[in-house]
Amino acid sequence: MDSPKKAVLFLSLYAAILLVLKNPCTVRASDIVHDDDSAPKKPGCENDFVLVKVQTWVDGKEDRELVGVGARFGTPVVSKEKNANYSRLTLSDPRDCCSPPKKKLAGDVIVVQRGHCKFTTKANVAQAAGASAVLIINNQKELYKMVCEPDETDIDIHIPAVMIPQDAGISLEKMLLTNSSVSVQLYSPRRPVVDIAEVFLWLIALGTILCASYWSAWSAREATIEQAKLLKDASDELENPKDVRSSGVVEISTTSAILFAVLASGFLVLTYKLMSTWFIELLVALFCIGGAEGLQTCLVALLSRVFKSAAESYAKIPLIGAVSYLTLAVSPFCITFAAVWAVYRNASFAWIGQDILGITLIITVLQIVRIPNLKVGTVILSCALFYDIFWVFISKMMFHESVMIVVARGDKSGEDGIPMLLKFPRMFDPWGGYSIIGFGDILLPGLIEAFSLRYDWLGKKNLRAGYFIWEMFAYGLGLLVTYVALNLMDGHGQPALLYIVPFTLGTFFMLGRKRGDLKSLWSRGEPERACHHLLLYGHDSRSDEQNQEK
Repeated sequence: MDSPKKAVLFLSLYAAILLVLKNPCTVRASDIVHDDDSAPKKPGCENDFVLVKVQTWVDGKEDRELVGVGARFGTPVVSKEKNANYSRLTLSDPRDCCSPPKKKLAGDVIVVQRGHCKFTTKANVAQAAGASAVLIINNQKELYKMVCEPDETDIDIHIPAVMIPQDAGISLEKMLLTNSSVSVQLYSPRRPVVDIAEVFLWLIALGTILCASYWSAWSAREATIEQAKLLKDASDELENPKDVRSSGVVEISTTSAILFAVLASGFLVLTYKLMSTWFIELLVALFCIGGAEGLQTCLVALLSRVFKSAAESYAKIPLIGAVSYLTLAVSPFCITFAAVWAVYRNASFAWIGQDILGITLIITVLQIVRIPNLKVGTVILSCALFYDIFWVFISKMMFHESVMIVVARGDKSGEDGIPMLLKFPRMFDPWGGYSIIGFGDILLPGLIEAFSLRYDWLGKKNLRAGYFIWEMFAYGLGLLVTYVALNLMDGHGQPALLYIVPFTLGTFFMLGRKRGDLKSLWSRGEPERACHHLLLYGHDSRSDEQNQEK
């Protein structure tokens, strides 16, 4: 890869790498604010918080479906649609429902505004007036957990209470003011314990690292063999065979690994502060540039095996330099693919294009960027782990909300979040949405996975005696534990590296120490003896003893 192209690629993907998002969770359906630690469960106020579907009918015809959240108090909302009552919807008068309504409700579902009195007061007033349920409109776009006050006692509410966001409330009010009859059903379908989306994302992450690692190891071995052929007749002039590297490869140093965490934090805070529609559009443009370049690199690498003459024939392009005819043929398709995704990125099928662009971008980065030894890998993963934990959990103390999760969801941007992540629709989840995983949860562990395979190949280790198969197993197990923790934490965003890093690094250290390779892995990295033999004698099947005799 020539320098101008590499510069363009790194410009676009650097923003992606800096945003090491760790929020593999459902999008939008779970935007619930307010921690209720100060208002613990008590008799009459001990419901679990559940999302509630509010299905509407206008003049007998099914209309839109809204989403709310059930209160800590009141009767729990039924889980099955067939058991939900079909009730008329009525506006409260007065609108805040802090005093008795002017007319009896006779089993109606009443819509009230938030404010001027406690949630439990509104529910008690609605219950006394004969309402079958109360829908409280929040004064913000997010959902809000309705709890009891710490000093409240004798809570005796026997109707469901549901909070709906501001935009949903405005929609209901318009329906009631412009139509003769509006009815609703309230029910809260349960989510499946394991969604197929999480299984597919797990397989995608493993497959992406597997492809990238084999490409990295293959290209490293081919480059080494090529150098061996060129230097075979002049081996006595080669002073340091270990320093021969593949062209276009960038090795990460310890300093740059530490600098990564610092720059990543700065960029994340900048994104958090500037989060808006125009900023998301800028990130989309960067993602399209990087995605198109990644897709082009992967396609050219695959097609060059078939169209060798086109891949080895070059044309001179002003400001760019020599470009193969195969690259010129593939580039228009890649650019068009990225542009079409950008235009239709809010469509239901757009996740397919986003994943294709993201996967090829990650594979390309792992082909170009490498760690030289376990020391650098340990530093970069440790820094990323601290970065992850800090911006998911500790940042709440400074910013009163998790900065990383806010950025991942795209709050205050009018969008569904930034595009630097892989997503898969929750097809069997009644709430819909997507499971997502950030690029960093694949890319950063992928650096050490690719290193382990290069180490195995250059050290001529078989699958069982090597490190790669065990590292892949460790990564898969770490990511699996992440999803288990996600479900146990009721869908709250989890820092995946909190689970992945201990598994991957722990496996490397444990096996390295047991096999006596830890010192070599830590300092030298890829086996010096194997590199030396490949450079001097080429890639053949002769044993070490034969090479030493020569």
